[in-house]
Amino acid sequence: MKIDVSFLQPQLEQMPTYAAAAEALGFDGFWVAETASDPFLNLALAAEHSRQMTLGTAIAVAFPRSPAILAYTAWDLQRFSRGRFVLGLGAQVKAHNVLRFGVKWEKPIKKMRETIEAIRAFWHCWQTGAPLDYAGEFFKLMLMTPFFNPGPIDYPPPPIYIAAVNEQMLRLAGSHCEGVHIHALHTVKYLRELALPEIEAGLAKSGRTRADFTVNTSVFAIPTDDPDEARTAEGHVRQQLSFYMSTPAYRSVLALHGWEGASEELGQLARAGRWDEMPGRISDEMLDTFAVTGSWAALPGLIRARYGDLLDRVSYYLPYEPGINDAGWSATIRGFRS
Repeated sequence: MKIDVSFLQPQLEQMPTYAAAAEALGFDGFWVAETASDPFLNLALAAEHSRQMTLGTAIAVAFPRSPAILAYTAWDLQRFSRGRFVLGLGAQVKAHNVLRFGVKWEKPIKKMRETIEAIRAFWHCWQTGAPLDYAGEFFKLMLMTPFFNPGPIDYPPPPIYIAAVNEQMLRLAGSHCEGVHIHALHTVKYLRELALPEIEAGLAKSGRTRADFTVNTSVFAIPTDDPDEARTAEGHVRQQLSFYMSTPAYRSVLALHGWEGASEELGQLARAGRWDEMPGRISDEMLDTFAVTGSWAALPGLIRARYGDLLDRVSYYLPYEPGINDAGWSATIRGFRS
């Protein structure tokens, strides 16, 4: 199991220092989300200031960008990082696509499949010299002149992961991708009973097995070495759980545990703007089901015991800052390496 670091609120000016420090500590991977900053720009700086870590988007929003734009950007980053880049894509929800990005929301499963296929059509054209030739419902691509062709690279095409929560997107991840980004709001029951069976159905369709595929996620971790830090971390986890549990997109996870009522109650509080009340509605049972609690050194063993072989890469849903609690992060990294 690999231990990575994730950034939910990246800032360009931080990337050189953060990437160099993360690699020096021994993290295996470095993931950047698309929230209030462009993830690809951040990863270009991370690639420049690291040599070994896997670098990837977790995730970049797919539909506001054409397959061509995604293909060019990923190709550049794969070459510049010397083969360390992973293109992680997500659909986002309808409201963000329509009201934040200003793009049409249409058949997200089929459009994500065509986006992946079209990106690979560009890469095949550039790597082999074959004509660009892709036709689907959403994209018809057949023009690639030498002036616009970046040519082959000395590395394999970037792996593609997609974010997936529900059945159809999980199956698409298995059939069309090298990996999946599982949302931090997950449980072992959800992985065993819903996510992995759908992924494996997709893998079987593509003639592959679980060994050909990477399951990556963030884990809600509460380090207990310092009591004050533990209380702060627990409060942060309860706040994040209450936010995600109020969101309809994650109802499939909660339904497995019979927590639909709590989800609806949290949704009503969110719609009323009563955000401060929401963390108090997270029960200790919910906290224990979603989060892992223990010392920095003990967390890797607790995570292995909980998940077994369900996960391949994990990061903590905790902010990382160079020079802040390096001893704790180092203890965790040693635990994953031992």
